[in-house]
Amino acid sequence: MPSIRNPSRQRWSIAVFASERIHKRLNVATTRHLWQITAMKFQDLIAIVVEEPVFETGLLLAGPGDPAHVRRQLSRWVRAGRVQQLRRGLYALAPPWRKHIPHPFLVANRLAPDSYVSGLSALAFAHAIPKYVAEVISVTARRPHVRKLPLGRYSFRHLKAGLLFGYRQVDLGEDQQAFVAAPEKALLDAVHLQPGGDDEAYLRELRLDFDALCMDTLGAFAARCATPKLARAARHVRDLADRLPEYETL
Repeated sequence: MPSIRNPSRQRWSIAVFASERIHKRLNVATTRHLWQITAMKFQDLIAIVVEEPVFETGLLLAGPGDPAHVRRQLSRWVRAGRVQQLRRGLYALAPPWRKHIPHPFLVANRLAPDSYVSGLSALAFAHAIPKYVAEVISVTARRPHVRKLPLGRYSFRHLKAGLLFGYRQVDLGEDQQAFVAAPEKALLDAVHLQPGGDDEAYLRELRLDFDALCMDTLGAFAARCATPKLARAARHVRDLADRLPEYETL
């Protein structure tokens, strides 16, 4: 039978080994418990926001929970790919957990609440141009900026406050709405933002569908803007509409 040179040392080693096994079991149990808590809380989040294409932090802070804990959880879910952060305080459920796909125009409005969709994006939405627009163009009185998100590219162009008119709230389907420029104002905004936008050559390139435009509304909007560039553009558009057969053969 092998001799035991230091029984106390052996008992200490056994105690350490047993302690390590207990700690490992506790760590596994704790990890499982935390995972269950996290999963449950994510299900709670889904229950709260599942009908919202996008949601803001304030919607989650209305209850009795700890705001700091809610923000930490959102950060974890963003890192885990369960939630997409669109800007500070604005989020959307990631697929496959989302029920409604956020419409790009709704996202644009929520990214910059003081903006409306305009320019080529609004013209394409109104079927006034056949051109596909790869980004959502909005106008705002704030500084211009671009946001590249998993949901698309969003460009915000600057207009002075006096030119921010001629838009309305439109239905986008699935109970989603957004502020979008009327096609006549969208055309004027596009002209205003495009160097040389009042040139007839540029207006021809747009391949405008004049049935989607009201010439009287276009003229009234141009007069309200009170800029020579937009007045010239409105005249050119009216001339092109009057020469419609010639225009369509180009």
